Amino acid sequence: MKGYRNAVKKAFPYTIPVLTGYVFIGIAFGVMFAEKGYSFLWAMLMSLLVYAGSGQYLAVNFFVPGVSFLQVALMTLMVNIRHVFYGISLLEKFHNMGKKRWYMIFGLTDETYSLLCTTKIPEDVEEEKFLFVISMMNQSYWVLGSAIGGLAGAFLPFNSEGIDFAMTALFIVIFVEQWMSRENRVPEIAGVMSAFVCLQIFGMDQFVLPSMLLIVLILFVSRKKLEGVGEIVCR
Repeated sequence: MKGYRNAVKKAFPYTIPVLTGYVFIGIAFGVMFAEKGYSFLWAMLMSLLVYAGSGQYLAVNFFVPGVSFLQVALMTLMVNIRHVFYGISLLEKFHNMGKKRWYMIFGLTDETYSLLCTTKIPEDVEEEKFLFVISMMNQSYWVLGSAIGGLAGAFLPFNSEGIDFAMTALFIVIFVEQWMSRENRVPEIAGVMSAFVCLQIFGMDQFVLPSMLLIVLILFVSRKKLEGVGEIVCR
């Protein structure tokens, strides 16, 4: 346990940006869920067992008549298909974590992936424990925000129009942060251009998966010619 306490102490400062983001977008999710008539406990349970970020935002609209299981499965796959590509770059790292790897796979979100790939492991902390507590703390922030939002939505009536934009705003902030902190911006440019091209070809409802495939293809084909290869594929 001493090793984990030290890991929490060392990892917490790196998770503060995620804390500030996840609490607020978790609150937004909780509010939206409460407006559908569900208890804050269900919002917490969903964040504990599903923990899908944008997938949970999308799921709020699934709790209405007329939505089939097939529609739910396909839409969830399209929204979260990017996690497949995240996982490919972390296979080796997770393989060495024993049973913890199952939680690491479950807890892999956009923000957690960013921290796992870019954070330098302190010398006095075991890598396995450091990465594990990062994932655990990030999920705890999301669950906390969901609980607060669920309670607020149930007892504090207010106009929540536009609150679902919180998740989009978080993605924009992450993109801007990556753009500002890196000299090699080819991956970001490739992502934007791929999304734009696929949006024009496939339309708004079906461009996510083709965009991800095109981005991965571009990066793998050009990886040897790009500076800072380590920034493109998480090792």
